[in-house]
Amino acid sequence: MMKSKRYNIRNLEELHAMVCSLKAENELQGEALAKDTKAYLKQFTFGSLIKKYATPSAFLKIDDKLNISSSVMSLVLPLLMNSTLFRGSGIITKALVGLASGKVGKALDAEHLSAIFNSVKSWFGKKKKHEKGEGYVDYGIPPDSETY
Repeated sequence: MMKSKRYNIRNLEELHAMVCSLKAENELQGEALAKDTKAYLKQFTFGSLIKKYATPSAFLKIDDKLNISSSVMSLVLPLLMNSTLFRGSGIITKALVGLASGKVGKALDAEHLSAIFNSVKSWFGKKKKHEKGEGYVDYGIPPDSETY
């Protein structure tokens, strides 16, 4: 709780002056509080939270603790397999595919998924040209030439 302050006010003019100064002080403190609050809340905007916490290492750390990716894959992979590759198959085939892909999905974690993603991405990436080493300089003279 706040302690009350004692003021030496002897007449009505001093009282009005003190009231005006307290109102001005209240306004300044209110503006400072509003400014500080805006600055404090800016650090919790959606964009800043994503920049701070949505990094690949943070996702891997969370996934190591909770195994979110393996749980999601164990649910999604059987649905995906049965709805695409085994669409016209019978119920026994779908059940077997569901069990097998569920087990495979549980075995996959974030590191395996990122490795799979990177390998697929490398298939579609640009081909790098292999240039000759930096130590090799072509002077235009054939190596079997009799000029040396």
